[in-house]
Amino acid sequence: MTTGLEQAGSQVAPLTRLHAKAVLIRGVEQRLLDLFAQGKLFGTVHTCIGQEWTGVAVAETLIDGDVIFTSHRGHGHFLARTDDVDGLIAEVMGKQSGVCGGRGGSQHLCSGGVYSNGIQGGIVPVTAGLALAAKLRETRNIAVVFIGDGTLGEGAVYETMNIASKWNLPLLIVLENNLYAQSTSQTETLAGDIEARAHAFGIATDRADTWNPEGLLETAARCANAVRDEGRPRFLRADTYRLMAHSKGDDDRDPAELKDYWQRDPLVKFAVEDPEAAEAAEAQARRRIDAAVALAESAPYSLSGQGDDDTPARVTWRKTAIPEPDRVVTKIHDALRRGMARDDRMVMLGEDIEGPYGGAFKVTKNLSLEFPGRVRNTPISEGAIVGVGNGLALAGMLPVCEIMFGDFMTLAADQFINHASKFRYMYNDQVELKLIVRTPMGGKRGYGPTHSQSLEKHFLGLPGTQVLAIHHRSDPGALYDTLLATIDRPTLVVENKLLYGVRSAEFAPEGFTLEQSNERFPTTRIRPLGVPSPDLTILCYGGMLADVEKALDPLFDEHEIVAEVICPAQLYPFNPWPLIESVQRTGRLLVAEEGIAFAAFGAEAVARVMELAPGALKSLRRLASPLHPIPSCGPLEKAVLPGPSQVVAAAVELCQ
Repeated sequence: MTTGLEQAGSQVAPLTRLHAKAVLIRGVEQRLLDLFAQGKLFGTVHTCIGQEWTGVAVAETLIDGDVIFTSHRGHGHFLARTDDVDGLIAEVMGKQSGVCGGRGGSQHLCSGGVYSNGIQGGIVPVTAGLALAAKLRETRNIAVVFIGDGTLGEGAVYETMNIASKWNLPLLIVLENNLYAQSTSQTETLAGDIEARAHAFGIATDRADTWNPEGLLETAARCANAVRDEGRPRFLRADTYRLMAHSKGDDDRDPAELKDYWQRDPLVKFAVEDPEAAEAAEAQARRRIDAAVALAESAPYSLSGQGDDDTPARVTWRKTAIPEPDRVVTKIHDALRRGMARDDRMVMLGEDIEGPYGGAFKVTKNLSLEFPGRVRNTPISEGAIVGVGNGLALAGMLPVCEIMFGDFMTLAADQFINHASKFRYMYNDQVELKLIVRTPMGGKRGYGPTHSQSLEKHFLGLPGTQVLAIHHRSDPGALYDTLLATIDRPTLVVENKLLYGVRSAEFAPEGFTLEQSNERFPTTRIRPLGVPSPDLTILCYGGMLADVEKALDPLFDEHEIVAEVICPAQLYPFNPWPLIESVQRTGRLLVAEEGIAFAAFGAEAVARVMELAPGALKSLRRLASPLHPIPSCGPLEKAVLPGPSQVVAAAVELCQ
C-alpha cells in the first residue's frame, strides 16, 4: 500500500511508475470484460476504462489508516490503493480466494482500507461516519468517497455535505465527472453548476482532469493535505470520460465522441510518447493478470456462510423482577447513560437530542452535557443520520441513532436495508456493524397520518439484523444494558410513544402471574393462576400490551373468558416456542397489533406456529389497524386503532 505523497515529502511520484499502475488497472478491467464474455463472471461488470488516473492520483496522497469508499465502478480505486490483483479478480469471479470470499463480487469490496457498495449516494454518509470516527479518535487520517456526476441527483449527498461542513469532518469527496449517468447525458439531468453545490455548504473545491495526470496528482495532493491539516471537508472535481460502456456493452453514445476521447486518453498518449515504457508496463500487467486469473480459476467458488440462526429454541420461565420500577423513559435514559459511561466508543446521533431539550420524548435529556461531543444534534436528515452511524460502526464505534418518529424510518430505510444489513455478510465477516437505531412508533396521541404509524413490519426479516420492541412489563433498562453489552448486528429498537410516561412494573393483573423467559431479550407471559388450559392465547408486543392487559378483567368478569398473554421483546429473529407452548394449551390465538395486519409480524408468527406445531391452532383472529391512514381526530383515532374494547370484542368472537 502506498504511503502517500505527504509521507514522501510531497514529491510527485515518477509518472512512469504511475502510468504503469494505470496500465495495470486498465488491463484488469479489459480482462474482466473478456472473462464476462466467456461466461466466467456473474451479474455485471462496470469498468473504469478511461478514468484510471483518478484512483491513481488520489491513492498516492493517502497514508496508513486513511480509508476509501467507492461505488459500483470502483475496481480502479481498489487496485490503486491495494495493488491486490489476485484478490480482486478472484472476488469478481466468485471464488473463495477473493477479497470478500466471493460473496461481494464486483460492486462490494472490502480490503486494505477500501470499501465499496453499489448504492449511489448512500455511500457518502457512510464515509462521513468513517471520517467522524477518525476525528473523535484525534488521528490525522482522512476518509475519501468517490462518486460520479450522476450521483449528484441523490439527496444523501447534500445531507452529508451539510453535516460534514458543520462538524468539520476530514472528508474528501472526489467527483468523477464523466458526463454520463449510465446512458443519460449530464445535459439532460443536471441543473446548475457542479462545484457550486459544495460551495453552498461552505466546502472548498478544486478541479483537475485525467488528461493532465501531473496536474491531477498535484491537485489531489493539495486537497488531501488540506483535509488532513485543516480537518475540514473538501470537494475535488475530476473531469474525465468513461471510454467503455456503463456495463458490459450497453453503450449508445456517439461513436465520433468516443473516438475523440480515445485519442485524448492519457494511456494511449503514453504508449505513443514512451513506447518502450508502455510496452514494459503492459507486459508486466499481463503477467500479473494471467497469474491472477489462473489462481482464481483453480480456487473453489464462494461458500454461502451461516447467516442468522433461525433454529427456534424452547424456553424456561421465571417470575419477572424489575429492580426499582420507574417510568419507561427514565429506565431507557439511565441505561443509555450507563452505556456512555462504560464505553467511550458509544456515540449518539439524532435531531434535537442534546440538552437541555433531550429529544422529542426526553430520552436523552442532558446526556450531551455529561458526554460532550459524543451526543450530537443533527439536521433533519434521517438518511444521513443512520448513514453516519453505519460509518461509525464500520470504524469500530458503537453508534446509537435516534429517529424522532418511527414514520421517518422510511427516509433511513436505504441505510438500514442496503447498507447496514448487508455489510457484514457481503464483506465476508471481515467487519462487524454494531449499530442501534431507536425510534418511537404508534399512535393514540392525535399526531395524524404521518406521525402515528407502526411501520416496524417493513424492517422485519432483514438477514443479519434484529428488531426489538420495548414494553412496560419487562425492564427497558435491562434490555438496553443487555443490548449495549452484547450487540453483534444492526438493531432497530421500537419504543411505543405512549409507554414513555408509563411506569415499568412487575405486578400482574389480579388473578395472573407475570413471568419472563430465559431468552437474551425475554418474552413476557401473563399466565392465569390455577388455570392449566386457558380459553385463548393473546399475542401482542410493545405498547399493545397495555391495552391487552386492560381487556383481561372484562373478558373474565363479563364473558368468563380466561386469556393467557404472550409478549415477545424480540420480534426478529423470532422464537415462536413461547407462543407455540401457549397455543398448544389453548387452541385459540388472537393476534393484537397496532399496525396494519397484512404481511405483518402476526402473520409470520402464525405461520411459524402452523409449521412447527401443525394441528395445535384450532381458531385464529387478527386484530389490527384498518386499511386507511390514521386520522388526526382524537375520537376517530381512538375508534379505529385497536384498544381494550376491540380486544374484548375480538376475543369474544373468537371464543364463540
